[in-house]
Amino acid sequence: MTEYTFPPHPHITVPVAGSAQQFPVRRIFCVGRNYAEHAREMGFDPKREPPFFFTKPADAVVHDGATIPYPTLTENFHYEAELVVAIGKEGRNLSVEESPSYIWGYAVGNDLTRRDIQIQAREKGRPWDWGKAFDRSAVIGPIHPVAEVGHPAKGSIRLAVNDTVKQDADLVELIWSVPEIISILSHSMTIKPGDLIMTGTPAGVGPLVPGDVCVVSIDGLGSLTTTIGPRE
Repeated sequence: MTEYTFPPHPHITVPVAGSAQQFPVRRIFCVGRNYAEHAREMGFDPKREPPFFFTKPADAVVHDGATIPYPTLTENFHYEAELVVAIGKEGRNLSVEESPSYIWGYAVGNDLTRRDIQIQAREKGRPWDWGKAFDRSAVIGPIHPVAEVGHPAKGSIRLAVNDTVKQDADLVELIWSVPEIISILSHSMTIKPGDLIMTGTPAGVGPLVPGDVCVVSIDGLGSLTTTIGPRE
């Protein structure tokens, strides 16, 4: 019997839509600047260069309907609506054509960002962790199995703050498609069941303040609501 120095942390999970099942989360990968208009608003050329990735810890996951505190160390706390891909089996060096068969399901996500800290790190050539991978920074809605929703390659992705639409785009606008993202990622490391991929955000990112109610919706995947509480 294994003896631990302290009790192991509970496994992080995300609900499966319409089911009592829970999807266990292993890792969270995020794709940077994967919509052309968002790349432009961040001051970058949206040409189709190889995508880049950053990560969030599994225990940054927040579920639908949660109220989260305004985080520490920031004065510019941003929302980012995202399509989330849930991986269901192990794979390495996958082709674009075979990548969809490794997807278990899809969800709505919100990549919360301490933008001022991210920009400071970017300007100094440092990692983005402090701006992207903080507590409660990965809001993930219930995961919809592929068997029920198929593979959404087009459809509305929208975010509203206090009922005012801030982001309004279509999944077809992704610079790198979901199969391409999975293929590229799998050539860097082995993807495994439980991995989540946040696929990038459209233009229109902006700040949240205490009291805001943020709702992200994607055609066929429902909506995801987060309320911002007082500062930590």
